[in-house]
Amino acid sequence: MAKDQDSPIRVVQLTDTHLYSEGSDTLLKMNTKHSFEQVLELIQLHEGSLDLILATGDVAQDASAAAYDYFKSSIGGLNVPFMWLPGNHDNALLMQSLAEGTSAADKHVQLSNWLVVTLDTSVEGQVQGVLSVDELSFLSDQLKYSELDDSIDHVVVGMHHNINQVTAGWMKDIGLQNPQHFWEIAKKSNELKAVVFGHIHQELDFVFEDIRCLCTPSTCIQFKPQVANFALDKMNPGYRRLSLHQDGSIETQVVRIAGEQLEADFSSAGY
Repeated sequence: MAKDQDSPIRVVQLTDTHLYSEGSDTLLKMNTKHSFEQVLELIQLHEGSLDLILATGDVAQDASAAAYDYFKSSIGGLNVPFMWLPGNHDNALLMQSLAEGTSAADKHVQLSNWLVVTLDTSVEGQVQGVLSVDELSFLSDQLKYSELDDSIDHVVVGMHHNINQVTAGWMKDIGLQNPQHFWEIAKKSNELKAVVFGHIHQELDFVFEDIRCLCTPSTCIQFKPQVANFALDKMNPGYRRLSLHQDGSIETQVVRIAGEQLEADFSSAGY
């Protein structure tokens, strides 16, 4: 995609939408369809022209075709290319089938001098994630390709599961189970600039192995940080905007629904 030299690539990351086949269904008393629609309205209001929407997993809570179709049609209304990847609540094979013939089926895309790569960390029937041998090989191949292609200077990787850092005791066993395998490959690359993910329903921005690590809030319920046991945060849902500059720098901001706090079961001990 041709862009002016000074014009950054503009990406929106959505994650953990947890949609249901029935639009009236709720997750811990929050209507996930309603909160998702409010986030989409925010995007339409604030973002203008976008190059990509990246959805980083748990698109559906019930892994239903109806939920995925609703997500596709809703995003389609924004007239922006989008890519999605599966989370622990998703059906990866169903998502792949429903994405056939659309940009959602892509696992990599070049935007100006940036390469966007998506990885599947989902494991059927498990909350925690794993990067399979095939996914690790794919990552390695993409990073090697980026080094050889003079038109690619920078890479950003999207996945669902958190790769190392957690902010609550109960989360310690639900993230990526083999992050060391990811980092062994990642730290060999001169072009990998950032990893974006979801899963833990909160905002994070830190650097590890000289690579920016960005976690984005869910479009529905939020998990409270710095606690031992499960608890919901009273922060509202949101999304992340990323401006990927030609020189490899990244500007990013989380945008949340403002005004009245969305309803949720803040006394819940789990979900």
